Amino acid sequence: MPEKHETVLHFPYPLDRTLVLVGMPGCGKSSIGRRLARIYSLPFVDADVEIEKAGGGDICYLFERYGEAAFRQAEQRIMARLLDGEKCVLAAGGGAFLSETTRANVKAKAVGLFLDASVEAVARNTMGRAHRPLLNVENPRAVIEHMMAVRRPFYEQADLRVACGDETMGRLLRRIVSKINDFAAKGRK
Repeated sequence: MPEKHETVLHFPYPLDRTLVLVGMPGCGKSSIGRRLARIYSLPFVDADVEIEKAGGGDICYLFERYGEAAFRQAEQRIMARLLDGEKCVLAAGGGAFLSETTRANVKAKAVGLFLDASVEAVARNTMGRAHRPLLNVENPRAVIEHMMAVRRPFYEQADLRVACGDETMGRLLRRIVSKINDFAAKGRK
């Protein structure tokens, strides 16, 4: 049975390729992605979960054991594999879109959607969560602000951008589906 917020959406334009959600850790890629997957009748894939499966441990463990550079290389390989696979709604890791190769693969094979959340929303959604390796520091808000400043130019290269605020999930999903519909109807640039 569809959730209440899903029943009020106008018909989504069928996706002919994978939808990749990008943005800061804690912006809602996984929770929004699961709902979009139901709306579009596609499987949902979380790239972080796939990385954990391949690496044999959680993200924090993989960061500690192999370092960020090796983690990012593995993330790039896994994103490439996922983009070559079955059409799905794919939640990318927060740093995945920093890779030029990954951005090019998304541009060529998928539709990229930047979920643009405020510093406050990201802080609220990530504070006290042990599985966020780059945010397990004394002043996570300062780290979030810095990460946003560095990452925003990369995220903005996605095909679509939707600001994520304090609105209801239903309203947010309607705006996202509307953006995707408009994009799909106009065709790719």
